[in-house]
Amino acid sequence: MDRKRAGIAAAAALAPAAWGTTYLVTTQLLPEGRPLLLAALRALPAGLLLLLIGRKLPRGRWWGRAAVLGMLNIGLFFPLTFVGAYRLPGGVAATIGAIQPLLVAGLSIGVLRVRPGRRALLAGVVGVGGVALLVLKSGAALDGVGIAAMVTAIGLMATGTVLTRRWGRPEGATMVDLTAWQLLAGSVLLVPLAALVEGAPPALSTANLAGFAYLGLFSTAVGYVLWFRGIERLGAGPASFLGLINPVVATVGGLVVLGQTLTAWQVLGLVLALGAMLIGQAPARGTATATAAAAGQAAAGEAAEVETTAAHTPVRQTAAAR
Repeated sequence: MDRKRAGIAAAAALAPAAWGTTYLVTTQLLPEGRPLLLAALRALPAGLLLLLIGRKLPRGRWWGRAAVLGMLNIGLFFPLTFVGAYRLPGGVAATIGAIQPLLVAGLSIGVLRVRPGRRALLAGVVGVGGVALLVLKSGAALDGVGIAAMVTAIGLMATGTVLTRRWGRPEGATMVDLTAWQLLAGSVLLVPLAALVEGAPPALSTANLAGFAYLGLFSTAVGYVLWFRGIERLGAGPASFLGLINPVVATVGGLVVLGQTLTAWQVLGLVLALGAMLIGQAPARGTATATAAAAGQAAAGEAAEVETTAAHTPVRQTAAAR
């Protein structure tokens, strides 16, 4: 891996690393039993902040695309993962989450025309095994609803990852803009759902505010910008392998903060998970061709949008412009 690609991968890996601290922050700093409130307060303030920074709204077909990506990556994904987290032991949930690279590989064949190599598939299997050794405890209870919710959530996230790569971003829009649109689209579902199911939010303490600030600013606003940038620059498959660092960070957080210890099997699992993550960074076959084709289609689509807009709209400076 060249130095530039390694730098992009390292920056993108900060996102799942930050997500790996979510459980610790939630249990130590945030109100108990309010998963939808947590999801809404992660998405909405972060989306508004990024919109204020980017100062650009979607145009044309991107209203629909932003809505689809926002539901897949945020609006539906957040609540389903909380259902899984509440009904499953953390190790089971993390192990299910580790199947994402394999799902992305399968979806990429049909959507991106990218054929994952045998090395990538092997790395995906090894990654699942490594995470299982690292976090899965014997006698872990299995709950049908929790498993269904978690598998669905990971499937949605994998689909969102592939479509993010397929659609790219419109000409003139930054990754900050694209992230803002998705967070706000997801908030359209999360905010009313939280109010309907959980009622008015409780009075927030200083610790609560600190926890929400961390999750909203670093884990969500910065994290998702870096994550989507990684998908764009690295490809959907390699980026999905970076998610394996999530359970690694969660485990290390338990070691440092909660005084937990690692067994020999967990050490082996950690090594396997990190090894799979590194091996998975190799570009899949057909990536260059697929990227060029996607870029050509995106450019043609954007040109058509510009022509249509110019034909029906007077020339003026829009409020969405920078």
